[in-house]
Amino acid sequence: MTNALARVVADDRGMSTAEYAVGTVAAVGFGGLLVKLLSSPEAQKLLWGLIERALSWVFG
Repeated sequence: MTNALARVVADDRGMSTAEYAVGTVAAVGFGGLLVKLLSSPEAQKLLWGLIERALSWVFG
């Protein structure tokens, strides 16, 4: 492989920006989904039940 070709193949500076953008979009989407799920009454009831059970287990 020539020196110029090796530099072109090894040069991937632009990829990191695209990867950060995709990761950010995925994190925001996941966060939005969590907000939607956790704001539902069923999920709040389930979480409150888990918290009560954990506290009763710790404090008796």
